Amino acid sequence: MEELDRAVEAALFAAEEPMTAEALAGFLGGAAVGDVRDALQSVADHYEKRGVHLVERGKRWHFETAPDLAHLLRREKEQVRRLSRAATEVLAIIAYHEPVSRAEIESIRGVQTSGGTLDVLMEAGWVKIAGRREVPGRPTIYATTTEFLEHFGLSSRRDLPGIAELRATGLLDPVEDAYDELVGESDADQQGDNADGNRDPIGDD
Repeated sequence: MEELDRAVEAALFAAEEPMTAEALAGFLGGAAVGDVRDALQSVADHYEKRGVHLVERGKRWHFETAPDLAHLLRREKEQVRRLSRAATEVLAIIAYHEPVSRAEIESIRGVQTSGGTLDVLMEAGWVKIAGRREVPGRPTIYATTTEFLEHFGLSSRRDLPGIAELRATGLLDPVEDAYDELVGESDADQQGDNADGNRDPIGDD
């Protein structure tokens, strides 16, 4: 290959984006544009039967994979999806209460739910619009999808873990769990005190 051919080849390999013949001529120290065009065609001919080709797109030149080899370089990349706490809570509510409306989700969570949270779950393919509730306003209701079951290894919603299973696997916050138990005991004691205070003294005698 002639020196200009080699210079053009090297410049295009190092370039961050496709270059025009004029840009290459300036980059190579003021080479004649006509000579650069000839060099580009020479390099393109040289690579015609190789694994990469020199091609012109919109008057800009760059190297690209030979079309017949593209399938060898294609790889599927698994994208890890990390749900926010809010999205996880919403997904759990939908899974256990479906079909459920946004207002019902907010009632259970006790806070407002942004439309973006539902969009993320639908984009992941785990939640879908299941119709509208036949009540005034006809709110949209949501449900889980087959992809949700497949992702979490469930045959059906009946396979969702119960409270006892969640507690056994440590997925329930032990602090909140203990608090719930404490509140339950307190309520039971209060009911017992009320029962004692309401006893009929005659009946006791």
